[in-house]
Amino acid sequence: MTWVKICGITNLEDAQLAVEAGADAVGFVFYEKSPRYVTPEKAREICEKVPGRVEKVGVFVNKPPEELAVVADNVGLSAVQLHGDEYQNPEQYAIGGKIFFGVPVLNALRDLRGKTPSFAIPQLPVSAGILLDSGTKEARGGTGKTFAWGEAKWLVQGLSKLHTVVVAGGLTPENVSWAAELLAPWGVDVSSGVEVAPGKKDPGKVRAFVRAVREHDQKAS
Repeated sequence: MTWVKICGITNLEDAQLAVEAGADAVGFVFYEKSPRYVTPEKAREICEKVPGRVEKVGVFVNKPPEELAVVADNVGLSAVQLHGDEYQNPEQYAIGGKIFFGVPVLNALRDLRGKTPSFAIPQLPVSAGILLDSGTKEARGGTGKTFAWGEAKWLVQGLSKLHTVVVAGGLTPENVSWAAELLAPWGVDVSSGVEVAPGKKDPGKVRAFVRAVREHDQKAS
């Protein structure tokens, strides 16, 4: 089944909502400039009440590896998602555990036109996951904007031969099944697409998002 992550969790109620809806993971943003920022202390309180079967993913932007490792350990994270420029020097982030390197698709497509997908991120270890997002250096994620799925299809297909690929950026309950069918990613990640306001989830949208993915999985099986 497609891995589903509900990101931008800032409170226990929304975390429990994601779990009850059937999400595989919840995400916590530790980027102070984000409207979905949550303190490590708050995230730890929430994680302690989230079932062990659900992954807890911490989102970081250009944090020193040592600091990142301390936060991950203290909060009880099962994975980290690096949303800055870490993918350019991945060897510094060999901290153990599951790691997703966030890559802005717009930059990748602009730089890699005419090249094979294997050139996209040549330094990443095969064990690392890749999160393709529509973010930029100015807006590191949570923009609510989709990227050119049709143009990026070859990139997703190529990277999927080596890595687990998660697609994010502008996903909603209405379009996630289309994205899953076209791109066939290992996972999907949503934040703003299931919110009533930054950091506050809409129960109906969260349930509809997970349901749309599961219905797609059933049709594809």
